[in-house]
Amino acid sequence: MIKAKFYLHQDKTYFGFAITGHAEYAEPGEDIICSAVSALAINTVNSIEELTSDHLVAEEADGLLRAKIVGPVSDAGNTLIRALRIGLCDIYKEYGDEYIRIFFKEVS
Repeated sequence: MIKAKFYLHQDKTYFGFAITGHAEYAEPGEDIICSAVSALAINTVNSIEELTSDHLVAEEADGLLRAKIVGPVSDAGNTLIRALRIGLCDIYKEYGDEYIRIFFKEVS
């Protein structure tokens, strides 16, 4: 199962996310849920780096992608992470919590 956690400040500004696990919807290389989640997450990291001046720290390992904006979060950075949330929630709605779960953590 994929677990996605979004990090928010108290003012509800998104500043990061962590995605772990594998959907196990299909065989490796054929798993459309893993592919979709990976594409959305990697595109979010690349877009924040390319389209904002936010300082993004990312970590990647097998079955893990964690990214956090350190310091002030631009409106664009917040919007891009929110867009990732929308995409992952759509996958959740389509395939259910057997394959993906989404969590939110407010950080002061």
